Amino acid sequence: MTPRVSVVVPAYNNASTISETLDSILAQTWHDFELIIADHCSDDDTAQIAQAYASQDPRITVVSTPAGGGALRNWNRVTDLAQGEFVKLVCGDDLLYPEALRQQVAAFGVPTTSDRDLVLVASKRDLIDVRGNIFVRSRGLAGFVGRVDGRQALRATVRSGGNLFGEPACVLIRRDALREAGGWHDMRYYLDLSGYAGPLAAGDMVALPQTLAAFRVGGGQWSVRLARQQAEDAVRFNRHAQQLAPEHITDGDVRRGNVRARISSLQRRAAYLVLSLQGR
Repeated sequence: MTPRVSVVVPAYNNASTISETLDSILAQTWHDFELIIADHCSDDDTAQIAQAYASQDPRITVVSTPAGGGALRNWNRVTDLAQGEFVKLVCGDDLLYPEALRQQVAAFGVPTTSDRDLVLVASKRDLIDVRGNIFVRSRGLAGFVGRVDGRQALRATVRSGGNLFGEPACVLIRRDALREAGGWHDMRYYLDLSGYAGPLAAGDMVALPQTLAAFRVGGGQWSVRLARQQAEDAVRFNRHAQQLAPEHITDGDVRRGNVRARISSLQRRAAYLVLSLQGR
């Protein structure tokens, strides 16, 4: 039978964390899911660890993504294999809390055709460091609670200069809505928002106040480089979002978001440098 949820894990050189990630997925109180892991030619033991899990649980499938194409290729590869009604993408170093799938599936409720379709459910998340210690609790959603017009939510994230919805581990998205919008798009460090934007322009979301996932923030050179480039990517994303919802997102919204993105970029660089020092 087709599972209700597809949990998809794009992995690359996650040998030190992927067991914790997979354990958190398998510990869900909601059991009607498949788990697909795509290893992007890791040069550590990521693939071997994933295969060991697959040998113990028939819900798990492990595939290999050919080299090249970056995270975008691996995210779309593993998402394209999903068969469930809903998709949750969990990167190979992030965590789900036990009630994540149950509460987010329940939030979709009974489908209705009387108003805009519900396409996405998001929750708050904790931020953890490389050792798994929480350093920021219950972050995200900017005060949104309950059902929200997706275009209003998209405008709010543009104006914020950041990502109000959180990383994919915080989000459960309707598979057909994601595919109709073209999947994940080439927006580098706004890759997650690139997938949310199309569905949100066409439907509504539910914001859950519970904290249902944890996002691991690294302190290495990749994270510092991310902070440098994220402001540039925000400018691209904000214009993309405006094109999707021009009646709701103004030029003023875009200008405000671009300024805030540049300020946030400087703050992230400082934070990542501190984390880098703490991780040594």
